[in-house]
Amino acid sequence: MAAKKHEFGLGKGVEALFGDMGNVNDLRTPVGYINKHVVDSTETSVKDTADIVRIPIGMIEPNPFQPRMSFDQDALTELAGSIKTFGLIQPITVRKKGDGKYQIISGERRYRACGLLGMDMIPAYIMDANDQGMLEMAIVENIQRENLDPIEVAMSYQRLIDECSLTQEQMASRVGKKRASVTNYLRLLKLPAKVQHDLKVGLLSVGHAKVLLGVEDEALQEQLCDLVVKNDLSVRQLEEKIKALGKEGRKEKKRQDLPESYTKVLGHIGKYFKTDISLRRSDSGKGTMTIHFDSDEEIEKFLRALDEKDL
Repeated sequence: MAAKKHEFGLGKGVEALFGDMGNVNDLRTPVGYINKHVVDSTETSVKDTADIVRIPIGMIEPNPFQPRMSFDQDALTELAGSIKTFGLIQPITVRKKGDGKYQIISGERRYRACGLLGMDMIPAYIMDANDQGMLEMAIVENIQRENLDPIEVAMSYQRLIDECSLTQEQMASRVGKKRASVTNYLRLLKLPAKVQHDLKVGLLSVGHAKVLLGVEDEALQEQLCDLVVKNDLSVRQLEEKIKALGKEGRKEKKRQDLPESYTKVLGHIGKYFKTDISLRRSDSGKGTMTIHFDSDEEIEKFLRALDEKDL
């Protein structure tokens, strides 16, 4: 069953729900890959195209057939900042050339952002572009390992789609999983980098991630992620926080949706009472108005205004 989407119009009560988050990023460390290394152009030990390897940046070349001709510098700087904080969550994909160098198949923006950071090594998949069958077998074998984190599983599924030209149905059959399970893993790659990082290193569970996928606003997803990390919230507690935000959003929406004439009524009557006046209105136009007063004098002042038609 698809996760229910939540839309929020955030009001003043949000700060109270989140509290003081402090510098929650102090609880995070960048993702690090400790798999095989490509040391130089004579390296021959790396053969498993499903593994992540670390390749010296000087041995990697951009793809001359890259359709993107220009890269937004501000966006690259922002991506570099994300990689510096969380690490390179999704490795690039390269193929080995005859001269011992590696050419980018996908991930040139990530490659350029790593260059901005002065990184010496870049995590990458090496794709054997001449043997799709062997590549597919290697990725499927990789998926069947028990020590993969949820993001690694999701990236492996995505590689089967992108590099082996498989549909989700075909991929599910190859890996022995239900299509719904495959789809749910692929959806994890739509989460912001911060959320993917925390899922990858175990600060969040897949259950947390599924709940966050039901929230459409990326900034709010990140705020809720921070809240889980800082306060070690359970999935149930996260759901309760989102429900509370939904109630706050609905209150704010009702206030904003009042017609101008209703706002004038509240303004006119509100002059005679020190406490708030609440007004509820349904879409059909039916509703209630509640007036709170502090003393008999307020009521008498209001009645005089009615008699004198000064309301």
